[in-house]
Amino acid sequence: MTGKLEGQVAIVTGSARGIGRGVAKRIAEDGARVIIWDIEPRHFDPAAAGFEPAAIMAVDVADPDSVARAAEAVLAEHDTPSIVVNNAGINGPVAPVADYDYETWKRVVQVNLDSVFLVSRAFAPAMVDQGYGRIVTVASIAGKEGVPGIAAYASAKAGAIGFTKSLAKELVTTGVTVNAVAPVMVETELLEQMTAEHIAASKAKIPMGRLLTIEELAAVVAFAASPECSFTTGFVFDASGGRATY
Repeated sequence: MTGKLEGQVAIVTGSARGIGRGVAKRIAEDGARVIIWDIEPRHFDPAAAGFEPAAIMAVDVADPDSVARAAEAVLAEHDTPSIVVNNAGINGPVAPVADYDYETWKRVVQVNLDSVFLVSRAFAPAMVDQGYGRIVTVASIAGKEGVPGIAAYASAKAGAIGFTKSLAKELVTTGVTVNAVAPVMVETELLEQMTAEHIAASKAKIPMGRLLTIEELAAVVAFAASPECSFTTGFVFDASGGRATY
């Protein structure tokens, strides 16, 4: 435990399990009081996670009303968050655009992109008022490159990157930084939503020859969420094992 985030309140969305739980654990180890936001908070197991959060809240980050209610509760019951990590996401099916169901497309975009807007909007004003904040969005290399078969996911993540750069410019003089992280495929339960062929093709694109670990990704997010990341905003950090070319 480094203590560099001691006393700070952190919101991590989609953090009952997987990447979000790993990110929440790392930030908690750095001293933050982490609030778990998840649509299915029952999946969070403190014993398995290895830390005790400050609070666990049921939130559908794709629902404006759910986000507004939860944000109001956080601001009333806790200090203004110094850290917001937009991690919640779904991959959706692997299918060509011609076969992609529109309702499914909308849900993938809502969870991966609309949520970033809704959650960031909910807390940015309070962060600006306190003169400090770190907003970090877990995007994807798919948002940089485009990936066949997951057009909805790639499009949403590209949108999240664009949103990150736009909000960063809006808040550039306020003490609030806004950055993203673009990982390659990570070893999580999300792999169950993908075909073996899709996983193999993604792994083959990574020069290091392996998938990213949750701990490696959490370390990048933790830096972007820290006071040390003070002169970088509107940036997309690489976590691609050498795959990213820009």
